[in-house]
Amino acid sequence: MERVGLYPGTFDPITAGHLDIIRRALKLVDHLVIGVAINEDKGPLFSLDERVEMVHHETKGLLKGSNARISVEPFDILLMHFVEKVGAQIIIRGLRAVSDFEYEFQMVGMNAKLNPNVETVFLMAEAKHQAIASKLVKEIARLGGDISAFTTPYVRDRVLQKMESKNLVTAK
Repeated sequence: MERVGLYPGTFDPITAGHLDIIRRALKLVDHLVIGVAINEDKGPLFSLDERVEMVHHETKGLLKGSNARISVEPFDILLMHFVEKVGAQIIIRGLRAVSDFEYEFQMVGMNAKLNPNVETVFLMAEAKHQAIASKLVKEIARLGGDISAFTTPYVRDRVLQKMESKNLVTAK
């Protein structure tokens, strides 16, 4: 039976931390579904289509030497319904700090009540990626800081272009 994992998130934008978790998750599953959440409540910088495209772009080279496969799918339904839709047995979550754990711990409990057959696997971000959060990457870019250490060159350019097109950059 194929082991399917789901790595959900808003990926606004996808960061080096996300890519680290994806690389490591590929060692655990045969098929990794990256679920890009609409989540308008977070006020995303990028549209859903832009975020899906960026995730596709950033993950296409990650399969070299792996037997796993990746698919990228948007979703706007309850996570456990999406898990069932894609046939996942595992939810992959990245943890950066203790503050992430408290929220994730609550989610695991609720998800287990909704579907006890799905396991959640937590992957700790590598130390060099633990401080990276999409929200902070956007804030640094908005204030004219260099985000090169937190994203790929492609994503960095997309963030800067989007910030400039929306007149969001406040300093350089």
